[in-house]
Amino acid sequence: MNPPVRIFSTPTCPFCQRAKLFLKDRGVGFEEINVAADREKVAELMKVSGQRGVPVIVVGNDVVVGFDQAKLEALFPRAVDRPEPK
Repeated sequence: MNPPVRIFSTPTCPFCQRAKLFLKDRGVGFEEINVAADREKVAELMKVSGQRGVPVIVVGNDVVVGFDQAKLEALFPRAVDRPEPK
């Protein structure tokens, strides 16, 4: 079972949109947290990442700041990229 995934974002953030599309393309379910609509979530974002910028993607205990595609690919490789079991 995959760890829960949460993405702190805003509706106008282009990198947030790219990050969500990346996750959807890999079949990763996630909870979207719109920090533009909820001030309490901004405080949570700052507690998790130490900043106010988005996107911030939380995967279990891993925190990915920004759309860091290389880090996300390491966390969520495509199924076709996975070696077949022996």
